[in-house]
Amino acid sequence: MTTKSVLDLTPRPAAAPLPAMVAAQTAYEVKGVLRNGEQLLLTLIIPVFLLVLFSVTSLLDLGAGARVDFLTPGIIALAVMSTAFTSQAIGTGFERRYGVLKRLGATPLPRSGLILAKTLTVVLIELLQVAVITAVALALGWSPAGNPAAALLAVLLGTAAFSGFGLLMAGTLRAEATLAAANLVYILLLLLGGVVFPLSKFPEALRPVLEYLPITALTEALRAVLADGAALPGRELLVLAVWAVAGLALAARFFRWE
Repeated sequence: MTTKSVLDLTPRPAAAPLPAMVAAQTAYEVKGVLRNGEQLLLTLIIPVFLLVLFSVTSLLDLGAGARVDFLTPGIIALAVMSTAFTSQAIGTGFERRYGVLKRLGATPLPRSGLILAKTLTVVLIELLQVAVITAVALALGWSPAGNPAAALLAVLLGTAAFSGFGLLMAGTLRAEATLAAANLVYILLLLLGGVVFPLSKFPEALRPVLEYLPITALTEALRAVLADGAALPGRELLVLAVWAVAGLALAARFFRWE
């Protein structure tokens, strides 16, 4: 028997393929979000609660038309912000503080793979959010209109914008400061971004400023498509694109992994 015919059992240690590593990290990130009661409250329970509360009561004057038709686009925008910005900023900030990002940097998973895994996590959580919110809204009598592709484009641009600034905050501030700032921004944008309060209720001098907030642009884009049947809300999409480019560029420049 020659040596070539002997089964070679020599160990050949090597990293798993990049797609497998990204898939494993994504699964870990998604499970972490779904198991975290605070993040689940922020990303899913609060948006659904607000949708049901203001759809079935007359606590707010939402003008003519079905209340759920006005509210649903704004609640979807709120869900996108809660996942892409608030939840991601807080989670990443504490991962950075406790050295999780530093330890991950020592594994075969490259930083680009980690960013891709976090991006996929955000997208998957958003799909779950939109599915749940849509089901609840349809049960409440929602009648969506317009082109779903235009709504999807708005959501993608909004996700990019909020992700950029969420990562910028997580990568530059202390974890405790990120926690406080992210929650404060969440509350302010919920109140000022046209999510549940029509912009017409705000002082006229303030409206031009509020219209350029990313949450307002996303809300108004989704409302124009899903409630009014608009083909492509160009101004709102342009505002979102500018926020997305600015946020991602700043995050790439100033994010610190340690």
